[in-house]
Amino acid sequence: MTVPSPPPSPAQVRLLLATAAVSSCVGLVLELLLATQASYLEGNSALATGVVVGTFLASMGLGAWLSQYLALDAAPGPALLRNFVLVELALVPLCLAGPLLLFALFAADGPFWLGLVLLTLAVGVLGGMELPLLTRLLETGQGLRTALAKAMALDYLGALVGSLLFPLVLLPWLGLVPTSALLALVPLVCAAALGWNFPGLRRWRTPLLLALPITALAALAVVPLGQRVEDGLYEDPVVGRQQSRFQRIVLTRRRDDLRLYLDGQLQFSSLDEYRYHEALVHPAMAFHPRPRRVLLLGAGDGLAVRELLRWPSLERIDLIELDPALLQLARSHPFLRRLNQSSLDDPRVHVQVGDAFAWIKKHKAAPYDVVIADFPDPDSPALARLYSLTFYGLLRNRLAADGLIVTQASSPFFSPKVMASIRASFAAVGLANQSYSVDVPSFGPWGFVLAHRSGQRLQAAPLPFQGRWIDPVQLARLFDLPRDLLAHQGGAVLPNRLSRPVILDYARESLWRAD
Repeated sequence: MTVPSPPPSPAQVRLLLATAAVSSCVGLVLELLLATQASYLEGNSALATGVVVGTFLASMGLGAWLSQYLALDAAPGPALLRNFVLVELALVPLCLAGPLLLFALFAADGPFWLGLVLLTLAVGVLGGMELPLLTRLLETGQGLRTALAKAMALDYLGALVGSLLFPLVLLPWLGLVPTSALLALVPLVCAAALGWNFPGLRRWRTPLLLALPITALAALAVVPLGQRVEDGLYEDPVVGRQQSRFQRIVLTRRRDDLRLYLDGQLQFSSLDEYRYHEALVHPAMAFHPRPRRVLLLGAGDGLAVRELLRWPSLERIDLIELDPALLQLARSHPFLRRLNQSSLDDPRVHVQVGDAFAWIKKHKAAPYDVVIADFPDPDSPALARLYSLTFYGLLRNRLAADGLIVTQASSPFFSPKVMASIRASFAAVGLANQSYSVDVPSFGPWGFVLAHRSGQRLQAAPLPFQGRWIDPVQLARLFDLPRDLLAHQGGAVLPNRLSRPVILDYARESLWRAD
């Protein structure tokens, strides 16, 4: 006859509840980490979030259902406690090796999405098992209603802490792989605390204590290994890397070719970036009779600012950049600082850190002669709103009577509907617009849209400098798109709205992905 074990003491109950809260926090952080990693590597944040969140929730239900088959022939007590600890310990290798394995799968062109689903499934099943096991443990000393209420309250509290801790602290301070390495230690510490406070786990104490330094050493080894795997994703040697709250920033260099990547997407090559930035900045500046005030949205690398400062009539640039880490890199990294010619330190440049959409809504500054939007391609909901009819309406209201707006508009060959939707959005807010393109060897043909008030006559002024690419001949030819680009502009498109971000679908239809 099995003698039932005594119910947990109040101190043991508090430890169990704290362990559940911490474990829930770890599971939520790992879920967010996997979604961020998939978005970073595959570039489709909506799909990555949907796959991870959907799989995680479904697998938690599966784990809760499977938990009923654990410790069937034992009275609530030691058997349940051992299973609870085993669930905690099973999280350790998933945290330690899971994200690193996904990096390796992506680098080897392996089944990345399958690996992501299986890893999320394993984490979710363990998370789903934990709450029923804890409830059965607490039920020995308390009523079911009280045990369930306490367990669920602490579980949800842990999830809340994890959902805030990851984007605000762990991701910007540590990055992806170091965060996963740190997470691996947390359930092990919880298991060791349970072993030390429950007599039924006395035999587990020494192995758990020995496992702590071994896991810590493994965590230290994972971080440089993760960097080596990440380095393999880039053709050239990595000379700088930083994980900010908003994005992964990587600089590579081979001889004179310095390249900037944000979340794995190439932003520029120093060999040909002048073509892109001269085309972005100088047409709008040349078409204004005397450009003095400029609003620059994005472009925290300082390269567009460098081009703007070549205009002697310029009096003020308001630069709005979301990511302070990119601004700091542009000001401090010697290679990038040499490329942007220390443009961000010019007294005419006034830098504001913040979201461009929110800044435009809040600040009622004096009208701008030129507004330049240099955002990444609209491949996520957060970016799509910066190409919306609403946003362009806000920009129109900040424009001087003879002012102009220019935005990058992706590739007119590979993403023709993106450019067409941008033009439709400008037209919907009453702005006439023209598209133009320039060949950038790193990207191929790249498109821009220039917008202004209807009836405004555009006449280019002489350039007050000698550009590397732009000159009066190129400026005159800029709006004559080649026939093959015009052919891709066919088909009806809709303006992009906040309530219906069609530009996301147009970006996903890109001919880049035709293979």
